[in-house]
Amino acid sequence: MQRTENPTRPASLEQLLDSRLIARVSQLEVSSKKIFAGKLKGERRSKKRGESVEFADHRPYVSGDDLRHIDWNIFGRLDKLFLKLFLEEEDLCLHVVLDCSESHDCGTPNKFFYMQQVAMSLGYIGLVNLNRVAMTAIGTPTTPGLTGSESREPAPTGVLSAVRDLRGRRRTQELASWICSLRPEGGSSFTEACKRIALSRRGKGVMVVLSDFFIKEGYEEGLRLLMGRGYDVFCLQVLSPQELEPDITGDLRLRDVEDGDYAEVTISAPLLKRYKANLAAYCDQLRSFCGTRDMTLLTVRSDTPVDVLLLDYLRRRGVLR
Repeated sequence: MQRTENPTRPASLEQLLDSRLIARVSQLEVSSKKIFAGKLKGERRSKKRGESVEFADHRPYVSGDDLRHIDWNIFGRLDKLFLKLFLEEEDLCLHVVLDCSESHDCGTPNKFFYMQQVAMSLGYIGLVNLNRVAMTAIGTPTTPGLTGSESREPAPTGVLSAVRDLRGRRRTQELASWICSLRPEGGSSFTEACKRIALSRRGKGVMVVLSDFFIKEGYEEGLRLLMGRGYDVFCLQVLSPQELEPDITGDLRLRDVEDGDYAEVTISAPLLKRYKANLAAYCDQLRSFCGTRDMTLLTVRSDTPVDVLLLDYLRRRGVLR
């Protein structure tokens, strides 16, 4: 796939998340299929019983229970002690992994810009709902000094930079600045990056991996490392319209932007047919791999409106509600 000429490089929050989209997604919240015990009180309602203000149920009093939670109205009627139970609100972490390898800098609309918009939208939803938001950019830098700002962490192998423990609407600009600073470059050390993420991630919650998953070393081992450990893993495969319906013909000499490999091909109708069949098989294999490991996969075109992705596709799959 050919690189995008003069791709959009966002420089501000407004270019990532306009006011119309903010108004539409402000009522959404991150959802998890699992029940997590967070480090802090948050705004996500849990099925566990706790000490919030919303009543849930009663249970018989047992020796040692807090007397402040006894329902004295029931005692007056039944002459028995019952304890009032409440729904507990728990803290939920949202961790977005953004694949910044150079192969994403292609397509119209540009795949990487689309991934930046989706990452910012998810991050905004997490921040306004007081979730703990973390993001990690993965890839292999081609130039030194990619990291180093106060909000970023040292870059281990496969990880370009990261932000973590952002919480509250006031951190929106900080997150936007970090996303705007990212550039697609170099190759991908997907397995090593996932290993670093799995070892360093905190809390429990939802992890969204944004990538095209066209990874020469394979995606299997990396995704296995991200499984479990208290996280729902959601894989969002972003493909450009030109990858799904190639518009190139003739004799071409193609170069892989990530590792420099060359291939000489003649684009013909039979070759395009075989390409589409191979692409469909690859996506089906990825979907099957995720499905058998309790991960969710969604393949989306980069020309899909972000609000449609959030309000329709992700809500139907239970990532947002």
